[in-house]
Amino acid sequence: MVDTQRRNLLTGLLAAAGTGLTVKRAAGKPAARLPDIQPFRTPYKLERRILTRSGVAGSFDRLLVDCPFVFENGGRYYMTYIGFDGIGYQSGLAESDDLVHWRRAGLILRRDPRNPVTRYNIAMMSILREDGLHSRGSLIKVDGRYVATWFACPHPGYEQGPGVIGLAYSKDLYHWEITEPILRPDPTLAWEAGGLYKADLIKSGDLYYIFYNGKTNDSRDWHEQTGIATSPDLKTWTRYPGNPVLRHGGPRAWDARFASDPFVVRWGPWWGMYYYGFANDGHARDLLALGQDPYHLTKVPEIMLDVGPPGSIDDDFAHKPSIIYADDTLYQFYCCVSGKWPHDDRAISVARSRPWNG
Repeated sequence: MVDTQRRNLLTGLLAAAGTGLTVKRAAGKPAARLPDIQPFRTPYKLERRILTRSGVAGSFDRLLVDCPFVFENGGRYYMTYIGFDGIGYQSGLAESDDLVHWRRAGLILRRDPRNPVTRYNIAMMSILREDGLHSRGSLIKVDGRYVATWFACPHPGYEQGPGVIGLAYSKDLYHWEITEPILRPDPTLAWEAGGLYKADLIKSGDLYYIFYNGKTNDSRDWHEQTGIATSPDLKTWTRYPGNPVLRHGGPRAWDARFASDPFVVRWGPWWGMYYYGFANDGHARDLLALGQDPYHLTKVPEIMLDVGPPGSIDDDFAHKPSIIYADDTLYQFYCCVSGKWPHDDRAISVARSRPWNG
């Protein structure tokens, strides 16, 4: 769990800007200027929780829900999410007709006491889907099956021990077959030696991309950053040698400690990476980086989703983004956290690009 010590609020940060920023490019390529980021903004919060812990003894999501991933399939909206029961993560599915009212559809990815990797937890993070910023997020099958990513940690408890990443396959969204891990922490790479977390899977051309965050091996004050691995066939994965492609910022930045939980979209020639930053003021906020390829990104100096005022549903964290477009509206689902660990309330909420009364 992230350090909950509070420090003074950040000062002297860059002012918000929609245009005029310069993208870092690969050697030999001219610099490009970032577009107006208005199409990426979702400033209007619903201001209430749409999925909460069940509180039911014996349920997989008794204590909290986390990590929404939203998509469309067969004319209906779905959300995968993870729940925590005091032992570890497991993964559930919810469904909705309007992206606001959600019904639990059941536990879809369970821990397996016989499996040394998933004996305590398994957390579904993404399913291959349309990645356009203004897409419905419809799922994409590979050889007749859906493909998902998951991560698992080796010990019981809340993200205890170095996590690994694997894939899972399904024909119906409810029954999944998992693979052996495809990515484990590389002890020779300091930025990810402490463990791996979320993996966001997309396909571009003939390549599959996994965007994932890893952490350093510091026991207390670790840092998290985001890198890329690619595969032509979902079996053989190669890390980008320039990882991490999204690094944490300086001590006064919104992402001073973490640049985590990537959710990648594309808009015209642009690759957009929504992610959350964890700052030295103890808060986590959703942020954005843009580039004309996935390897060279520039952080937008604007908070895309900020924490709320004291007493609100997200006065501590507003983080872990998932994006979908419907009815000419961009939606950003996120994990909202209020209160102080270990007595905080972790749930899921949503913001969008137009007011809720319109």
